[in-house]
Amino acid sequence: MQNIRNFSIIAHIDHGKSTLSDRLIQTTNIISDRDFKDQILDTMDIERERGITIKSQTVCLPYTAEDGKTYFLNLIDTPGHVDFTYEVSRSLASSEGALLVIDASQGVEAQTLANLYLALEHDLEIIPVINKIDLPSADIDRVKKQIQDDLGLDPDEAIEVSAKEGIGIEDLLEAIVNKLPPPTGDPSEPLKALIFDSHYDSYRGTIVHFRVFQGTIATKEVITFMSNKAVYKIEEVGIFQLEMIKQKQLSAGQVGYMIAGIKTVSDTRCGDTITLKERPCDTPKSGFKEAKPVVFSSIYPVASDGYEDLVIALEKLKLNDAALIYEKDTSVALGFGFRCGFLGLLHLEVVQERLEREYGLSLILTAPSVQYQLTMSDGTESVIDNPALYPDPTLIELTKEPFIRAAIIVPDRYMGVVMKLCLDRRGVNKNYQYLTSDRLEMIFELPLAEVIFDFYDKLKSVTQGYGSFDYDIINFRVTDLVKMDILINGERVDALSQLVHRDNAVARARLACEKLREEIPRQMFKIAIQGAIGGNIIARKTVSAFRKDVTAKCYGGDVTRKRKLLEKQKKGKKRMKMVGQVMIPQSAFLAVLKTDTD
Repeated sequence: MQNIRNFSIIAHIDHGKSTLSDRLIQTTNIISDRDFKDQILDTMDIERERGITIKSQTVCLPYTAEDGKTYFLNLIDTPGHVDFTYEVSRSLASSEGALLVIDASQGVEAQTLANLYLALEHDLEIIPVINKIDLPSADIDRVKKQIQDDLGLDPDEAIEVSAKEGIGIEDLLEAIVNKLPPPTGDPSEPLKALIFDSHYDSYRGTIVHFRVFQGTIATKEVITFMSNKAVYKIEEVGIFQLEMIKQKQLSAGQVGYMIAGIKTVSDTRCGDTITLKERPCDTPKSGFKEAKPVVFSSIYPVASDGYEDLVIALEKLKLNDAALIYEKDTSVALGFGFRCGFLGLLHLEVVQERLEREYGLSLILTAPSVQYQLTMSDGTESVIDNPALYPDPTLIELTKEPFIRAAIIVPDRYMGVVMKLCLDRRGVNKNYQYLTSDRLEMIFELPLAEVIFDFYDKLKSVTQGYGSFDYDIINFRVTDLVKMDILINGERVDALSQLVHRDNAVARARLACEKLREEIPRQMFKIAIQGAIGGNIIARKTVSAFRKDVTAKCYGGDVTRKRKLLEKQKKGKKRMKMVGQVMIPQSAFLAVLKTDTD
């Protein structure tokens, strides 16, 4: 155990975590140069395309240090985007130390601070790493000052590296060996292992990723999950070295995987404790903080016969993405589907893309919503996130919506545009302070509903990419909430309804009607698209009808002949409208989703 080190790499998005992981893997020679590729731990296509890490990945690196001993370094790479903080907390629960990576040109940003606090909550040893020192814009002295002033860490302990060029990687490996503590735990005690991830293999069932805190786990042993008492016999245990390497046993301090023919997907839960059936441990290992979904949307298959495939796909995806929650839902317009909870809008996009790519599904999503607290006239309280469940407004006494505390770090020249962006979103400026002579931390309290749509993109846009953003939910506050319905030819389409603040309702309704007008194909009769609050119409657009030239056969003669033919056509169209059904294409539902509130 003295030769094992378990550590995570944490940082703000795009500070070079994946590149640093690549260099550590190359330096420890667990893969040949011929087989190596960039972002080697990012296994999903979507991660490579977007250049972001979505899933935390584990790899065991054998390293011979300067003292001649061989150490086993269990590296857990983590995401940097604010939506995936949950993945980070899972990785930190399985580690004794963390590398806090800071970009030499960007400096300390919002997620850097947030991840530092997460690591301190887990009592981890932290090594600051200044990355990208080869860039012309690198300012190492400024970053060291930020490490001391903003993070409260010793700048002399910081390791200077360039992950891209491979500079300083040997120094970093030595620092991991010498500064991070070895794991504790007694291999002879009853087994206690924490599940921090899992994935599904169609041939071998659920493959569980875990960290052993005490005891030993070996093949042929019978284990039990402490949360649901499910019992399994182990077929294989091993460690991760880009591929799964089979081992006879794993003991306290090690990180690895287990295959036990687990076909019941729902048995495996992240944060659960594994122990031996014959010799169980007394108490389960306290897991990591629970994921709290903040954005809710309904997912429906495009074709109704795709429902069963969606059920299976969500079960398997839930294994690999413990933050996803879902329950059955139904819609008049779209049939059977699921109401899902997500950690943010990027998380929603990623789940949708993974379902479509990995499981070959075609999906429709409804407009994202947050949870609202309602107090009714009779004193009862309820929480809703679905516009379909919104009760009669006359029965509602009080409505509350979630507010967040947003920490935004920007160069001071962008202070005005960031202030305007937040105030336009009903934000309240609570505080701002200079971190350095030209960098500013601004604290705002904002309604979560205003942030989930496109706030992060807008912030990046107005600050030319320099703005960084982190948030946590603080409380619920009174709001003026209304349900905005979309009517097509006088009929409500429940899948297009949204819960919005009264001040934004008209703008949101006009935008939705405009988007639908572009997407709904023309018919032989006019189609009215209306936005409504209750019985009040607040916006309208019309899809004009095709018009057949019925007067073509009239040449010369009295104008009344033409009028008679047009009147006859008008009556026919009226009759057609009474029985005509409007087909709404899938793209129309997606167009309303992508509303740009500016």
